Amino acid sequence: MDYYQRHSQAYFDETVGVDPAPFLNPFAERLFAGARVLDVGCGSGRDLLWLKSRGVIATGVERSQGLAALARTHSGCPVMVGDFETVDFSALQVDAVMCCGSLVHVSHERLEWALKNIVMAFRDDAPPTGPEEARDRQILYVSLKEGQGASTDDRGRIFYYWQDEALRAIFAGLGFEVADFLRSPSADGEGKSWLGYVLVRP
Repeated sequence: MDYYQRHSQAYFDETVGVDPAPFLNPFAERLFAGARVLDVGCGSGRDLLWLKSRGVIATGVERSQGLAALARTHSGCPVMVGDFETVDFSALQVDAVMCCGSLVHVSHERLEWALKNIVMAFRDDAPPTGPEEARDRQILYVSLKEGQGASTDDRGRIFYYWQDEALRAIFAGLGFEVADFLRSPSADGEGKSWLGYVLVRP
């Protein structure tokens, strides 16, 4: 989305001050100290900084070069420039992956493919340290907007909306179980809700 490159500073200013704790705590509580976490579509780097403050090793992926630079400065974490089509996720080998609102512009037809590519980032071996219950789990966080169809906002961005049942079917097809679910109102006042999922896979 070229919008995020052209307006990277404005988008950073708009989103960096939002407290992610209400919707990311259930995900963060499942991470062990030193876990390697990948934030796909990290935007301002807000969530990277929040995760780093909780003792994990966080890395971002961001399509917009401008936002990637701002995220690196803000979070102090490494941020790669790319997206789910250009990054070789299989080379990353992480313990947990987060897609916090970053897939809202992915069409209904391509979401499953995008997730299948992204989850190749999970490490093949069990984590060497951490709680016993975390050692055989891959942890994924996904949040998307609830609704029907798609719409284009006044900034020219296309948003795709989802129903809970359809998302659960996609997650199950990829071998993930829903460990935590939260429906929360959108902060932009448009009346939509966010569907947030903490997913685990043996």
